[in-house]
Amino acid sequence: MDDATLPSWRDTPTRRAIEAFVTGVATGPDAVPAEERVAVFDNDGTLWTEKPMPTQLHYVVERWREVALADPSLADTQPYRAAVTGDLAWLGAAVEKHYAGDDSDLGTIIAALVGLTDGLDVEQYAAAVSAFFRTARHPVLHRPYTELVYQPMVELLRYLERHGFTCYIVSGGERDFLRPLTQSIYGIPPERVVGSALGLTYDEATGSVRYSPALAFFDDGPEKPVRIWSRIGRRPLLAAGNSNGDMPMLDHARRGPRQGLALLIHHDDHDRDDAPYDAGADKALAAARERGYTVVSVRDDWASVFPAPS
Repeated sequence: MDDATLPSWRDTPTRRAIEAFVTGVATGPDAVPAEERVAVFDNDGTLWTEKPMPTQLHYVVERWREVALADPSLADTQPYRAAVTGDLAWLGAAVEKHYAGDDSDLGTIIAALVGLTDGLDVEQYAAAVSAFFRTARHPVLHRPYTELVYQPMVELLRYLERHGFTCYIVSGGERDFLRPLTQSIYGIPPERVVGSALGLTYDEATGSVRYSPALAFFDDGPEKPVRIWSRIGRRPLLAAGNSNGDMPMLDHARRGPRQGLALLIHHDDHDRDDAPYDAGADKALAAARERGYTVVSVRDDWASVFPAPS
């Protein structure tokens, strides 16, 4: 074990299991060719914080508030009412209801979401997202979101790369929201970001790609393995997630011709951002032993969570 390799990971059976798997895949007579060493990572709750609400939802709430101020008639309907009143509980509950299989409120959110980008070209949206991240702060921790990546997971990305892995982000979050910053905070280029996607059209008059008022697909649950195959063309050897919606992706890696490693991040340190995570991960945690997931305890396996403030 090399403490300099994964310095934010404690010397626990979990860390040793990760190291043993990677060593077995990368070296010796049973090594897998480097081009087949693919690792996929969920983003929200796996690579960075997602409570009290996913980061993209914070961005969207600010846009909804602006829309409702311009058209006060919207202020009495969701999700604009939540945005105007600051009712983060309703928005967080909508996400947790999705993880429990109830998408009634999520549909309301998506309908309002696609209206925000309708007609924008992709460069305009990327610029707006970048501007948001220059000033936005986490509502509980009061730090820039770009500082709230999970340091142990960033170290794991680098560790895998040193052993010949190609790492991808496979997120339920929206792909183009993540692309402007994944290179700077994770070292993952935009072409290796797989996520939910808004509809796109080509504007021949301007030579631009623009958004249409529709959701092309929602990259969660069974959609994740489908998108992995359509974008990457290989079954991953390692997958990491933290919620019920990540189970198909974890199973996809675990049940391949060569049994992969499935990491389930368990947020059992309940004093960090004042929001429990287990509500959307209950099925995954209950099935972890049966399905062969390696559960990563944030409390016990990580020596630190976030990088030191800049």
